[in-house]
Amino acid sequence: MKKYILIVSVLSLALGACKKTYLNQEINPNAPSTTTPQFTLSAAENTAAAITANDYTEYGVWAGYWTNSGNYTPSTELAQFSFSTTDFPGPDCWDDLYSNLANINLLQSSTQGTAGLSNFTAIALILKAYDFQQLVDNFNNVPYTQAFQPSKFLFPQYDNGQDIYNDLVKQLDAAISLIQKNPGATNPGSSDIIYGGVMSNWAKFANTMKLRLAIRQSNLSTNAAKDALASTAAIGYIDNKTEADAQPGYSNTAGKENPFYGNFGFDATGNTTFPYLFYRANQVDTDIMHQLNDPRGHYYYGVVPPAAGSPLLVVRGNQLGNKNNASNSNTSPIGPGLLKSPSQPSPVFSSYESYFLQAEAALRGWIPGDPATLYAAGIAASFNAVGCPGAAAYATQAQVAYPTSVPDGSPVGTTLFQLQLQAIITQKYISLNGLFNNEAYTEFKRTGYPALPQNPASADPNALSGTLPTRLPYPSSELTNNGAVLAKQGTINPLTDKVFWDK
Repeated sequence: MKKYILIVSVLSLALGACKKTYLNQEINPNAPSTTTPQFTLSAAENTAAAITANDYTEYGVWAGYWTNSGNYTPSTELAQFSFSTTDFPGPDCWDDLYSNLANINLLQSSTQGTAGLSNFTAIALILKAYDFQQLVDNFNNVPYTQAFQPSKFLFPQYDNGQDIYNDLVKQLDAAISLIQKNPGATNPGSSDIIYGGVMSNWAKFANTMKLRLAIRQSNLSTNAAKDALASTAAIGYIDNKTEADAQPGYSNTAGKENPFYGNFGFDATGNTTFPYLFYRANQVDTDIMHQLNDPRGHYYYGVVPPAAGSPLLVVRGNQLGNKNNASNSNTSPIGPGLLKSPSQPSPVFSSYESYFLQAEAALRGWIPGDPATLYAAGIAASFNAVGCPGAAAYATQAQVAYPTSVPDGSPVGTTLFQLQLQAIITQKYISLNGLFNNEAYTEFKRTGYPALPQNPASADPNALSGTLPTRLPYPSSELTNNGAVLAKQGTINPLTDKVFWDK
């Protein structure tokens, strides 16, 4: 059940988003909070994971992973890009992120300055960067410095998106410093449902967040995050032994299932959910899988009976905006590599994304390392995540292997750097399927890879644009509660206006 609220002034708070009932915590600023840092931490981590899992369904469609089944009337808002301030996904992620950030702010403010609680402060700063980056990536300018201070700023002003990014780098560096300088601080232990209190892993998480912030601004001449990478290079990054997965004790119990599984798969009685029936494989991604002979296709998507004359079970997708899409019996649902069990952990930051971030950074000369080796590690981690064998053989295929030269017959002006970057982002795109729709769509906007169809982006003849949306409009809840300040941002066109890094 969704609760819409005045987020940035914290007049009332609730952790929303579909299926997010487990470990929910409500804060009433008119009554003293009796929560402990341990419980606040668990709730904030759990909600951060659930937002990543459930709030970006539409990006999964626009990124080319999913589309509607022919069994149901298509969503015109989705296929025609005719969404408004009350439509998806803006209200979901805005309200849910600010709700969770209010809890993170409570965790930070209640522990900051107390050396014995510095680990809680450090995690709060890292989660703050994790959630605020999503807000900037979706909306560009948002309330930041004046947020969560209702006694001083009832109507908080908006900060520039790049300024927020720059400050998030400082917050992450501060978190790393707290972890390093206070080895005797209270350990969060089991209240940390991501790393169980292993603070060295949180330092890697923070460092990987810095890398993500830097990579996102790769097209800009000024990039404070990139400049800050060297100072924490020795810490390293998330790898296949330090996956950031939330596990509060998900189980096959109503309200306690893994949020992705319970929303996009099956309920506690084993019945299929509506999203599982409505969303089918998108032809964009199934075509990529077929072209690359990618065995992960049978893990990201379910197989369907063979076509006439063919003995093979296949993955088959529909097209966004096509009013004659195939029925469920002839198209692939979300697959077993993503829907493993109701108790599966909920990924927050994956090793495969980390490896691909490192591969690109090494390619650009920002960090040490061999891009080809990191590229192969990302593929291997992605195969492992969905339980698919054959990563090594797949990575040596001619169309997948890391490029070492520009092939004869390439378009004039093609550079080796372009081919290598395209390879990295294409494999990153494949790996982010379903569980990180926001990152996949955001990276497509940044790089233009892989070559998703844009002319048109939707087969619906009434689509408002031949290309995909570039940002989200501010939600109606903010228009209602902070309208005078919001008006300073001017009129936003989600089909043409861009986030600051989208050059």
